[in-house]
Amino acid sequence: MEGRQNTFSILAKENFNSKRNIWFHTASLGEFEQALPIIKEIDRDKYHILVSFFSPSGFEVKKNHPAIDFAFYLPTDTKKNMQKLVAIIQPEISIFIKYEIWPNLLTQLKEHNSKIYLASALFRKNQVYFKSWGNFFKKALFKFDYIFTQNQDSIHLLNEIGFSKASVSGDTRFDRVTAQLAMNNTVSEVERFLGHDLCFVIGSSWEEDEAVFVEFINAAPSHLKFVIAPHEIKKNKLDALKNKVKVHTLTYSKFKTYSSEEIKAARVLIIDSIGLLGKIYAYANIAYVGGGMGTSGLHNILEPATFGVPIIIGMNYEKFPEAKMLIELGGVMSINSSETFFKIGKKLTNDKLFREAKGKICKDFIQKNTGATKFITNQIFKAN
Repeated sequence: MEGRQNTFSILAKENFNSKRNIWFHTASLGEFEQALPIIKEIDRDKYHILVSFFSPSGFEVKKNHPAIDFAFYLPTDTKKNMQKLVAIIQPEISIFIKYEIWPNLLTQLKEHNSKIYLASALFRKNQVYFKSWGNFFKKALFKFDYIFTQNQDSIHLLNEIGFSKASVSGDTRFDRVTAQLAMNNTVSEVERFLGHDLCFVIGSSWEEDEAVFVEFINAAPSHLKFVIAPHEIKKNKLDALKNKVKVHTLTYSKFKTYSSEEIKAARVLIIDSIGLLGKIYAYANIAYVGGGMGTSGLHNILEPATFGVPIIIGMNYEKFPEAKMLIELGGVMSINSSETFFKIGKKLTNDKLFREAKGKICKDFIQKNTGATKFITNQIFKAN
């Protein structure tokens, strides 16, 4: 809310008339990661790339990303705000990611003749657009010049309400995570901590996730080490986690202060820094991805999958088609209690062939689903 109050004063200081503007709107960090493969394909000699965010978890982390020219918070979606915003930016092309559909903004973009696209869209039958009382939001969908969906089910839902300017492109996150393989994924602290032991990475975990994995950590064999990257890295949250873990634990930010003996004896490394998890998955033999034990939403399982890692998640994954598909294939395993976590964790730890077979399923799944970025950019820039 504080960030939005300053949006127009910040925009007033910029000159948006020097280049042709492309505007991406992303809700948060995850949607920005979906937009990034498309952003990186754009010719920056021709276009000025603007990105707006709804959430601080996206804006604060990515506002200075080198692939973009300007980032800002999206103001509240009122007619007056959006008239003012679009008049300042005057985007030639506007690309929204996944769910971000703001009726007043779309109306103003249409009036300014911006080409409007929705990329990596994902629709479900219970959404407002497909309800008898959802006409206001349904009309907003028809402002898009074209919609690129993640799956065929979304196309069927759009067709049912008479929207036909859409096709299945897939999810750009597959291209994003595949690109991680070509990057430098070295994290020297993690390498020193692990030595030659097996690595169990727990990524983006919440308190509800801790309730199912802490017992396993406390009873795990000595050749298995854990790297935990909690979703929230506030001191009180980290201290609470450390109190639950009964084995010797280190903290990433203090790593340089530890002796070789302390590092060798430790069984858990807690990551109290943002932006490392994508690299840390490169060290994983097993991964647990958080969010699925509560209602906050399952976090990105594609990041560990691209490295060929078998994945455990919680039981709430219905809104995540990639999780449903990988569970059907067998690369992802869902748990609903500390007992089921213990059982699956033990099997993955002790049975190398089982672990590697599950990991291969994940890696193959990623490789078979790349290509959305090329499909989308070909369609948009051929039309413009």
